[in-house]
Amino acid sequence: MKTKIAVFGRTEILNRVNILTEEYDNVEILPFVYAHSSEVTEIIESALMCDVYLFTEPLSYLYAREKIEKEKLPAVLVAHNEYMILGSLYKRRDIRNQKHDRISIDIPNRKHMSEVIKEFGGEEQEFYYYSYEDDDAPDIDKIVAFHKKLWDDGSIDYVLSSSKEVESHMKHSGIPASTMIIPDILLNQAIQEAKSLTILNRNKGALLVTGYIRLKETGVAPAENSRTYEENIYQLKQILTDFGKQTDALLVHNRSDQFVMVGTKKLLDHLQNHYREFPLLSEIQSTLSMAIDMGFGLGLTAEESQKHAHLALDKCSKDNRSICYITNERKDTIGPIGIMRDIDTSRLFQALIHKAKLNNELSYNFIDFITDRNNEPFSSNDIATYYKVTKRSAERTVNKLLTGDVIKVSGEERPYLKGRPRKLFTIKV
Repeated sequence: MKTKIAVFGRTEILNRVNILTEEYDNVEILPFVYAHSSEVTEIIESALMCDVYLFTEPLSYLYAREKIEKEKLPAVLVAHNEYMILGSLYKRRDIRNQKHDRISIDIPNRKHMSEVIKEFGGEEQEFYYYSYEDDDAPDIDKIVAFHKKLWDDGSIDYVLSSSKEVESHMKHSGIPASTMIIPDILLNQAIQEAKSLTILNRNKGALLVTGYIRLKETGVAPAENSRTYEENIYQLKQILTDFGKQTDALLVHNRSDQFVMVGTKKLLDHLQNHYREFPLLSEIQSTLSMAIDMGFGLGLTAEESQKHAHLALDKCSKDNRSICYITNERKDTIGPIGIMRDIDTSRLFQALIHKAKLNNELSYNFIDFITDRNNEPFSSNDIATYYKVTKRSAERTVNKLLTGDVIKVSGEERPYLKGRPRKLFTIKV
């Protein structure tokens, strides 16, 4: 499977990245060009199908940082470190035969300047630098003003910037300036980091499912009815073993009255496809002479899914019946699973026809969808999967339902580490 890397930058640097990645197997570069680094906040929306986001300039990364952190997007920034600064200074001196003793530099992190000052200290090179690591938000005008004041005061002879935009502002004001040169080695390191991050996310990104299944406490000690108790444990183990094989889940008998089940996508799909009728629960109810508690937890880590499974299991203890709940990665508890909820399908049909303006066929299909899911929250992705249509087509249906006030936003889910969260909806009628 190819790693799709969204690369944000200017044309010249994107051309270099394309050339470098020709040597890589299973890497596909999707270039996103901007003229101004602030544009990245809008164009990043076009890269949502990519595996990882690679930023070639610190300022463009800072503009996107809030979105990256909020949506936990996998992102890599090409290092702008002391080696880049030193390389740029030496290149101007040795290749272009230009030396400036008083230089103003803007950098993303002030720590990189200590090595630069140490390298040139013996030559009495005078440096002024602006570090924007502590700025609440990127501000081109603030950086430009810093350099311009030094120039107007007669303190500097030259500006070396980490941003092409700053260089353009300087030259427009008649101030000699250039942008730091990104060496190939730093671009290669960033590409390798992007590949590694994608592999890590693919291995860890999918939701984990942990299930706890136990005989319900009846107040009667097992020893008082040991034969019946042991028979129920044996039958439960057989049923769960078969279910584990069916869903590629691992089953562990961790104590006398409790089993643990661990799975990933196949188990999750089975649970989400059986909100209304849960065959596993039906089989257990018809086979065992004792009630059971069944709690499944979803999480991005094993620890998280286990905690959520315990929350679901605690919910079961409030009911005397054999019952099952699911607690998702947002700690929302869904259920009881396998117990049909009443849905006013007649009223819903009228709303779909008259308010959402859906045709008869789409209305009947949506009612089937809601009924099959037992009126649990759903995403546009769930509709796309159920109808076997494109995500865009499903989103059009969702927009009609929202406009017609048939459904409402009820939350969001994050089934993977990468990518933005999916909105969840519930019916209002």
